[in-house]
Amino acid sequence: MNRRRLQGVRFSPGGMEQQGRRLRCVAAALIALAALAPAAAWSAQTGTLRVHNIFGSNMVIQRDKPITIWGWAALGGKVSVQFGQEKAQATAGEKEGRWEVTLPARPADAAGQKMVVTCGGQTIEMDNIVIGDVWVMNGQSNMAFGLAKIHGADMETAAADLPLLRCVGISPNESENLETDIPTEKLEPWTVSTPETAGDFSAIGYVFGSRLQRALRVPVGIIDNARGGASLESLVPRHKFKDHPLAAKYLESVVQRRAEFDWDAAVQKLIEKWEKTVAEQRKKGVSEDKLPPKPTRADLRSWSIPGRSPSDAASCYNGMFAVFKGLHIKGVLFHQGYNNAMSSACRPKRYRVLMKLMVEGWREDFQEPNLPVGVIGFCAGSISQTRDNFEAWSDSGGAYIREAQRLGLADVKDPEHTAFLPACDVQIPGLHPAKKVEHGERAARWALNRVYGMKIDWDSASLVSAERDGDCMVLTFDKKVMPDDMSTAIEGFSIADKSGKFYMAYAAWPQTKDAGVWNTPNKNFDATKVIVWSPLVKEPAAVRYAWATSPMGNLKVNGKPWLPLHNFRTDNWDWPESEDPAETLVDRGKGRAMQQEAAERLEYRKTEEARQAVEILKRLQTLGKKDPTAGKEAKGTTS
Repeated sequence: MNRRRLQGVRFSPGGMEQQGRRLRCVAAALIALAALAPAAAWSAQTGTLRVHNIFGSNMVIQRDKPITIWGWAALGGKVSVQFGQEKAQATAGEKEGRWEVTLPARPADAAGQKMVVTCGGQTIEMDNIVIGDVWVMNGQSNMAFGLAKIHGADMETAAADLPLLRCVGISPNESENLETDIPTEKLEPWTVSTPETAGDFSAIGYVFGSRLQRALRVPVGIIDNARGGASLESLVPRHKFKDHPLAAKYLESVVQRRAEFDWDAAVQKLIEKWEKTVAEQRKKGVSEDKLPPKPTRADLRSWSIPGRSPSDAASCYNGMFAVFKGLHIKGVLFHQGYNNAMSSACRPKRYRVLMKLMVEGWREDFQEPNLPVGVIGFCAGSISQTRDNFEAWSDSGGAYIREAQRLGLADVKDPEHTAFLPACDVQIPGLHPAKKVEHGERAARWALNRVYGMKIDWDSASLVSAERDGDCMVLTFDKKVMPDDMSTAIEGFSIADKSGKFYMAYAAWPQTKDAGVWNTPNKNFDATKVIVWSPLVKEPAAVRYAWATSPMGNLKVNGKPWLPLHNFRTDNWDWPESEDPAETLVDRGKGRAMQQEAAERLEYRKTEEARQAVEILKRLQTLGKKDPTAGKEAKGTTS
């Protein structure tokens, strides 16, 4: 057990004081009962006083909201809760001895205070509790990824002496049922940020929280409940699936798989492996008391159990998020995507629906109709797209998932309290890219600007129109889009005709004033427009930007490095997707065929560009510029 689990709370039955995170002073016979019964029921049966495990020493309580504390005790027990000078009482109810009290809302307070909970002769004390803002870090492993593992961890941890920044972590605890408490062994208790402890915090959570705490000068609490390998389906409140036909049909399939699941057959597979292992160990002379025990249902991995799997409806939400609903929070930062971007699992239409339902469900369950939600886009952890492999990496399920994240969030229709935060420009190969500081800082900029109203630079840009102009497409944006290094070379566009075959394209802004080698996009071009062209596409019909798992794309809103332009497309050629949850349209065979076709486009483009090199150079000299001989706009410009 982590050393920090044993710090903080004192239990004083009959005057005895014992250090420990949670109450453990019970008879040995009742410990056996606890292993068989739910914690809440066990508390009611044994008369043990408990508070929900989300509460503890060093925690941050949400400011400016009523303070609700709850737990369990003997049926009918009179529970008293004192926090600072405020006090409230409750009676443990008939439902598993649950009790709940609510104290008045308080403003931010950095002074550590004590909370004392008593019932009969039992006392729970929690120390050093502060009042500030509580943010949830939800998603999958790239959100949970620890600060100690990232690039720049040495500098971040060296500056982590932040007594008003605290974090609590919830380990994988997926469940097919809506849980009422977090098992003690699944909890990394509330911990104060120091250079020694911060390395265990979520990297994005630490960067986000530390920037907020320093700027706001109030306590900030981070709840890290991200689950590695979680699909979006597992993070959506179960009651929301009924709200859309696609989601409802998916939930029906989960219920059916659960009903058809053969527990005995699943356990038998474990037993067969166990028998082989035991036989081998016996041959080696291992004594009987050293052999592993025979597997039971309890040994089945959650991934193997329909309905409990981190890929299935609401499983992670049930045991890791909804489990502490009742606690007031300030907002949620979300980062996920890998498990839904894999070809066989990629269903962008369903993802878009579920993104909307997820945010709505959080707001309903936590009774915050305007709960701020920031979605960090699916990260770029694949091989980077370049001129040499452009088309080969352009058939990407990941690009469609990013689009679904952005559009699903937009479907909530609350731009004042939600934001999609593009992340695909921060690239490094691997499932867990070690670049996280950028994501946390961008999210902090959004929160400080939109949630807290501070004069911190944050913005986004949108495509206003896409029109054909001869053999070009002219895109218009509502803000300037240009590289943060002020380069005049635009990267990341592809273009297609009605065939739907996309090729890497050249792009330029309309020039307003020619300063020769001193040209920069912010001074010499109309950076609200981009002209896209390819010698391979004579009659363009559609354009895509940053359309790959780790795409090319160097445009930033107003040229600010922390404001990348999100990926987009102007077409409606969707990723192959069936409404039947059991049917996969992109299997290995289809995936290989898509890759082969993309490789052929790549080779064709390279061959044609080599053959037409002189003509391409001549065209690029006039793309976006006025025709100097005719005194009029050259093709591919706007007036």
